[in-house]
Amino acid sequence: MGDVQIQSLIENYLNAYNSFDIEGMIRLLHDDIEFRNVNNGVVDTETKGIEQFRALAQQSLTIFSQRCQTMKQITITGDKAEIEVDYEGVLAVDLPNGMKAGESLILTGRSMFLVQDDKLRVIEDYS
Repeated sequence: MGDVQIQSLIENYLNAYNSFDIEGMIRLLHDDIEFRNVNNGVVDTETKGIEQFRALAQQSLTIFSQRCQTMKQITITGDKAEIEVDYEGVLAVDLPNGMKAGESLILTGRSMFLVQDDKLRVIEDYS
């Protein structure tokens, strides 16, 4: 898969993510997808396989009323890509950390993608 196709795959994933299109996201994932969210150097969420990923994606539907990841930059090396992102989400529920429904969560971070068999095989989000 070439650089243009990898970038397109990631853009399609982000578009599906931003529009809460879980099935659209799933179509882009390898059956053995591994997802990790790393916050301050600690893995706080991890899934393996389509069904675990789907369950996490379904759960996130209840947490945010709006969300948007915007790719600022992409670096592709072989079958790996790293993107810098701006993230903004509006909470739909109160969180244990004290944030309230209606408040915006604004982050910058990066995501790493590994492509295998023309699908996303590994996604790691860092914030």
